[in-house]
Amino acid sequence: QVQLVESGGGSVQAGGSLRLSCAASGIDFSNACMGWFRQAPGKGREGVAYIHTPGAATFYADSVKGRFTISQDNAKKIVDLQMTSLKPEDTAMYYCAAQPLWLGCWLGGVGASRFTGQGTQVTVSS
Repeated sequence: QVQLVESGGGSVQAGGSLRLSCAASGIDFSNACMGWFRQAPGKGREGVAYIHTPGAATFYADSVKGRFTISQDNAKKIVDLQMTSLKPEDTAMYYCAAQPLWLGCWLGGVGASRFTGQGTQVTVSS
């Protein structure tokens, strides 16, 4: 049974930083597409970033490129999302997402991944 447990959300002022973590279990972490998507009230899901765990290649939405960094810890099976220079428009529920690599891996598909976590709220005030 695949489980994704997020932590690290919270409230911060614009310009601040937060680090989200996702602990994964039940999935072949060495051959997975691990990512984050977000959903703000009244809006659809937006793929934020993902990482190909075999080679650690990373991909980002234009809206977060240069501000967010996704990384993995293979030993602990954790995927982190370091968020800096946060803006009020980054306010959303953030979800960890995962699926086996053979199912495909693309930014627009992160929000429809086979497995998702419960989400963690990020609120950025101006």
